[in-house]
Amino acid sequence: MTGFGQTGPYAPRPGYDTVVQGMGGLMSITGNPDGAPGGGPRKAGIAVADQMTALYADVAVLAALRERDRSGLGQHIDMALLDVQVAGLTNLGLGYLATGRVPPRAGNRLATVYPSDSFRCADGDLMIIVANDAQFRSFCAALGMPQVADDERFARNADRLRHADDLALLICEALRERPIAECQAMFDAAGVPASPINDLAQVFADTQVATRGLV
Repeated sequence: MTGFGQTGPYAPRPGYDTVVQGMGGLMSITGNPDGAPGGGPRKAGIAVADQMTALYADVAVLAALRERDRSGLGQHIDMALLDVQVAGLTNLGLGYLATGRVPPRAGNRLATVYPSDSFRCADGDLMIIVANDAQFRSFCAALGMPQVADDERFARNADRLRHADDLALLICEALRERPIAECQAMFDAAGVPASPINDLAQVFADTQVATRGLV
């Protein structure tokens, strides 16, 4: 396991997670858009290239053991942080290869569905992802604004993506004076995926985290 693998012009270089996040494209798609407050590329908050490479190596070791059991032959594993980071671009990497369009940074928004963003509530921030048109109708009903679901600008996901900024203003207005607990209960009842953006103290105090024995 190395930064750049056993072959190629970069093979002799030392490699660390943040260097590979930059070189492998992750920082170019992480962070707020240029021109927005806090705009610019950002690393992920944890060493994702390191951790993904370790997981890929686990899979490779298991595959090598299966080959040993089948044929008696050993295997040589050449695992590189950069290789794994490029593979980890997944749908965004595939989108670029298919279209030639370089994806911009979009903050907490997804490029494929909207609403998919963080929103400020009265006592913190809430992450919401509305994955389809039926869910959007439930989302609007829960917020007490069913007329928004009938607005031609927002009726279909493709329309919502085109008019995301307009829709974001309406959602921000509807949520800004509500506490997170109220919003979470409201969206849970409506079947809309949502969660508070927790700090680590809140993470380790969370009932689900405790119940699953994650500590």
